[in-house]
Amino acid sequence: MSTLSERMKEALDEAGVSPADLARACQVKPPSVSNWLSGETKSLKASTAIRASDFLGVNQLWLTEGRGPKRPADETLGKDSLTTTPTSIGAMKLATVHSPSMGNNVVVIRHYDTGGAMGDGGVILRDQPGLIESWTVTPEWIQKNIKNCSAAANLCVVTGFGDSMRPLYEPGDPLIVDTGVKQVDFDGIYFFRVGNEGFIKRLQRIPGEGLVAISENKAYREWTIRDGMDFEVFGRIVKAWRSEDY
Repeated sequence: MSTLSERMKEALDEAGVSPADLARACQVKPPSVSNWLSGETKSLKASTAIRASDFLGVNQLWLTEGRGPKRPADETLGKDSLTTTPTSIGAMKLATVHSPSMGNNVVVIRHYDTGGAMGDGGVILRDQPGLIESWTVTPEWIQKNIKNCSAAANLCVVTGFGDSMRPLYEPGDPLIVDTGVKQVDFDGIYFFRVGNEGFIKRLQRIPGEGLVAISENKAYREWTIRDGMDFEVFGRIVKAWRSEDY
């Protein structure tokens, strides 16, 4: 039976993507992918295996254990034969799933897993009313609605939490985050952590001071992220929806 390393190399070669691309898609650091390819890492965390198999267009069971068909095209699930095909949006590559009953290619944007961001404890997202596990869209939707992102494969869904960003969004609303953005090069709305607590705030760079975290809800005070704080950017918010009850 082949090893995880051999299957990973095979899938990378056939997909025509680089280890750096895979690292961004899986939301891990490049050395982690190097360990997969060298054979030092023998198994993948479940959430990482899902992202890797989706990005590479292979079955998760084949990638992680070497069992079953390599491609979804090799098996039939119910009425639909699921196949992955590369779709180009500008300079971006993403995996799409073809479902005949839906009549179109669709892209599954998965939720951002904060459980792996800070070890076993994960990152605390306060007042989050449940999760949006995934967002299924067509490539055309991404092309027309996501105006600027590092790569379509880097898009994830974050479920809005807390009320500090009202009226931009409500708790529970879907937000699309570009996880390919790992530093604040320009002012914008970012998903990040300080210590083990997660935040979504507008970040403004102030020379000589640091980053000022600004809430849309003016009941909350601004605060500053200074050098030396345990600060990490998960991504930049590129799309937000605001729900209303009727």
